Amino acid sequence: MVLGKLFAKRQGGGSDHMAWKKTGVGELRPMLHLLMPLCIHWVAEEMTVSVLVDVVTRALCPDESTCTQAIYINGLQQTIVGTFKMVILPLLGQLADEHGRKPMLLLTISTSIFPFALLAWNQSTEFVYAYYVLRTISYILSQGSIFCISVAYAADVVDDSKRAAAFSWITGLCSASHVLGNLLARFLPENYIFPVSIALLIFCPVYMQLFLVETVKLAPKRDQDSSCLTKTINIFHKRFKSMREAATIVISSPTLRGISLVSFFYELGMSGITGVLMYYLKAAFGFEKNQFSEILMMVGIGSIVSQMLVLPVINPLVGEKVILSMGLLASIAYALFDGLAWAAWVPYLSASFKVVVVLVRPATYAIISKASSSTNQGKAQGFIAGVESIASLLSPLVMSPLTSWFLSKSAPFNCKGFSLVCASICMVIALCYACLLKPDEASNCVSESGDDIEAPLLGDS
Repeated sequence: MVLGKLFAKRQGGGSDHMAWKKTGVGELRPMLHLLMPLCIHWVAEEMTVSVLVDVVTRALCPDESTCTQAIYINGLQQTIVGTFKMVILPLLGQLADEHGRKPMLLLTISTSIFPFALLAWNQSTEFVYAYYVLRTISYILSQGSIFCISVAYAADVVDDSKRAAAFSWITGLCSASHVLGNLLARFLPENYIFPVSIALLIFCPVYMQLFLVETVKLAPKRDQDSSCLTKTINIFHKRFKSMREAATIVISSPTLRGISLVSFFYELGMSGITGVLMYYLKAAFGFEKNQFSEILMMVGIGSIVSQMLVLPVINPLVGEKVILSMGLLASIAYALFDGLAWAAWVPYLSASFKVVVVLVRPATYAIISKASSSTNQGKAQGFIAGVESIASLLSPLVMSPLTSWFLSKSAPFNCKGFSLVCASICMVIALCYACLLKPDEASNCVSESGDDIEAPLLGDS
């Protein structure tokens, strides 16, 4: 309803039309059937976040405030996901370029249904372990890839000059969905949260299947009579070739090479913080579902304003590089305030910095999009997402034991959030690389053999 009113208003008077167009609302119209199920999907996932800490802690560490087991399991999950995402994310980006955005979105957006169905059925220790197994598989397929494919879809239907505004609206609507999800979590009884979430998660792929329009013109299939062995060999050959060419695209562009380093160090720090923050706050200040929901709602409401209203206005004035640097600077402050929190109200203060931190993503997407040709969006986004997955693989190897150590009685000194302070160093490095960026325009890259780098991954030679 809200989007419908915005689009209706856009069709009104000339001055109103120009005002809304400037903020990027007009660019959302071709993406309506993408954004609606995405928003519902994000609502469904976010409403489970604040309650999961209590559910996991209650199952694995009953009657304990500090759950070391949960911290290590989350770290192990993050490591496994990061390992497989290095391969899966570039693969999904390649497949989205060749076989369409819609099939890949349907696949990735459906994976969250099964792990939450387990917790809706039973929340015993065995079911929590089973949840972690299925959720790990779900994360491998969906974490990061939904955003990458959605950004590639947006790049298909939005003009180059309007992409930063469109991307900011995608991330802004994500923040709005998080606010609604946390609002539902705040007031819904705990035993209703997972059933409602599952119903919403099922609705999303059904809606996409019925209404989402494919934007990729599919190439005709070739050699349909080839043997199964030949097809298998060709898949591995194309996969290797695709990965090599995606790496060539990124390495040959100074901008893409620089933004991949920025993304790596930013993700190294931020994913480490995200993985342990709630368990740290629960152990240090006794936070529970309601406090988590309040903080997440604060972040979400501020993020809506910064991404959907502020970024589209300031982007033409200062550019993506300045916005990216602002976001990274705010991420440093966010990590330090959380890590050095001396009272229960300090995490609420640090959450205010996330309002600016969220601008890192749309600025990054816009820089990558400008530096990539239209036929290489999926490859570039997927490869850099794969670089981020390496960071998310490495960060828990340090953050999980470090957090657990400083939350224990054997800590060398009294600083329970020392691991978060260490994570801020990664954001400082990312900021240094961001300052060296020189955004450039897309260039058409070809493989060493001179062939089009868009050779189908699953096609037959």
